[in-house]
Amino acid sequence: MLPLGISRFYVSEVVVALEYIHMMGIVYRDLKPENVLVRSDGHIMLTDFDLSLKCDTSTSTPAQVISSQNTPNGGPQQNEYKIEPPKFTASSCILPNCIVPAVSCFHPKRKRKKKPGHLGGPEFVAEPVDVRSMSFVGTHEYLAPEIVSGEGHGSAVDWWTLGIFIFELLYGVTPFKGIDHELTLANIVARALEFPKEPSMPAPVKDLISQLLTKDPARRMGSTMGATAIKHHPFFQGINWALLRCTSPPFIPPPFSKEFLSDGGCPDTSMEYY
Repeated sequence: MLPLGISRFYVSEVVVALEYIHMMGIVYRDLKPENVLVRSDGHIMLTDFDLSLKCDTSTSTPAQVISSQNTPNGGPQQNEYKIEPPKFTASSCILPNCIVPAVSCFHPKRKRKKKPGHLGGPEFVAEPVDVRSMSFVGTHEYLAPEIVSGEGHGSAVDWWTLGIFIFELLYGVTPFKGIDHELTLANIVARALEFPKEPSMPAPVKDLISQLLTKDPARRMGSTMGATAIKHHPFFQGINWALLRCTSPPFIPPPFSKEFLSDGGCPDTSMEYY
């Protein structure tokens, strides 16, 4: 279990990471603590993309620019306009062997006239990823109900796993774990979400987890507005999303030393990083 403030920092960085890979047309499908690594600068990175699902860009549609007008729940209103994304090419990327899609991978939205008098500037909404899969993949305790039931799934599964991830960070356990895999899967589909009495958590924490762990993917937080809706939740109050990578992390790993290697290790073996 991690303290609430530290958990908020890491969860915020995971949200941004998921938003980025969704913008690239990728559904992660394997978020869990083991796959969230702390870099040498204290910020996180996701690893192990073996189970990820890539969007077919041939059927994609434009992303959205929406108003940041305040609503009763504090989120943006999806009532503004959409724009065509820039046509990126391989030469647009400064990284070698980087593949950047020429079109985005998002669900179609209705085009509406811009309303006058909105508060704040526009926001970019690059989700949800327009891809469906019938595959049964993932870690049992983190599987979304739609994966378990075999009804097909899309990018909303990543927001379900985010809810499980937050729950485990704060409570030290996952919410639907049973005595075996079969009971765990049954709990995911049928059992209502319950919170442990200890440690005590403020209402915004439970509300965010509850909205992310909505069993109906169409009603789940993030299913229509992606990370944009999640970022506006009160749990993240005080987070400066634009400068998140400039924020001082709560923990900086000590410099690497060969002293940490076991006798059976291979310190001279070269390693590749992606």
